Amino acid sequence: MARDDNRNRGRDRDETPEFADRLVAINRVSKTVKGGKRFGFAALVVVGDQKGRVGFGKGKAKEVPEAIRKATEQAKRQMIRVPLREGRTLHHDMKGRHGAGKVVMRTAPQGTGIIAGGPMRAVFEMLGVQDVVAKSVGTQNPYNMIRATMDGLTHQSSPRMVAQRRGKKVADILGKGDAPTAAPEAPAESAEA
Repeated sequence: MARDDNRNRGRDRDETPEFADRLVAINRVSKTVKGGKRFGFAALVVVGDQKGRVGFGKGKAKEVPEAIRKATEQAKRQMIRVPLREGRTLHHDMKGRHGAGKVVMRTAPQGTGIIAGGPMRAVFEMLGVQDVVAKSVGTQNPYNMIRATMDGLTHQSSPRMVAQRRGKKVADILGKGDAPTAAPEAPAESAEA
């Protein structure tokens, strides 16, 4: 009986990793103590389900695997949900900022791919974005680049969210309700004048 329980526990653990993770940066850090220097490692990890959820975390430890594990756990706790258009790109262009890190993110047509630098690319891949054009202006520090990217993504809003906020229908927000009737009238009026 105990053996079956252990088998099931192992199976549950294998099913849960629906999240993919990407190691963005690993850094050797040192602490000066009385006897000399103690070295450790700092890891920066981005985690996502590639369906609209993403998070990042950092961890420090004496060994690299332990630092990565800590960073991954923190990233899973700090995940945010980002609305995606057609499950492949952003709904609108936006800017993000953190410290000296400034990023510009733009929507892109299908087939564009992810045009973004190192740490930003990791965030978009873990998020599940397939088409985006992004540029980092200011800093090359991966921590600040990722924080600036996440800042921009938190301000992303879908037409449904805007409609709910304004108390309207999604068709009203997108302008689909008025478009067919308004377009034919304009040429008729100009022809009469």
